[in-house]
Amino acid sequence: MEVNEAIELAKNKEQIAFKFLLDHFWNDVYGFQLKRTQNENDAEDITIQTFAKAFDKIHTYNSKYEFKTWLITISKNLHIDLIRKKKSIIVSTSAANDDDDYHGIIDDSPSPEDKIITEQNLAKLKRDIKKLKPHYQDVINLRYFHELSYSEIADQINEPVNNVKVKLLRAKKLLAHIIDASR
Repeated sequence: MEVNEAIELAKNKEQIAFKFLLDHFWNDVYGFQLKRTQNENDAEDITIQTFAKAFDKIHTYNSKYEFKTWLITISKNLHIDLIRKKKSIIVSTSAANDDDDYHGIIDDSPSPEDKIITEQNLAKLKRDIKKLKPHYQDVINLRYFHELSYSEIADQINEPVNNVKVKLLRAKKLLAHIIDASR
């Protein structure tokens, strides 16, 4: 299969095309993110988010541009968004008066109410995860609750790493639909 053919098939929601594109471009996007983040877990997470977003928006892809360039642009923007979120936690320096400078730091430790809300949200998320097929539940649990890498998950479920990536991508999409439907 050629890339352009795979893109057209992907626009028609053909799963084999998504798998082909993921396999073909994974190393390019992952390598790009690994250089930017200097962290394997962050690079993997951003790369999987890149493909999820690209596959959701595949109908907007303009064939005048290289598909790889389009993917890298999506990946770069996701990384920038991640950095912005991390920076939004920091509060700017303020002056109490002319002589005293201090740095205001947000106390991000959860209040008792926050803890209860978090526990309730986690319980609901676990109920929603149980609505997935068992093989999707497994990859979600291994990745996000046991914090295993893709290769560790692949070893655990005895499948190739690329299958793990595809399963995780599908599981996240299905979970998102379940969560949206329950709102």
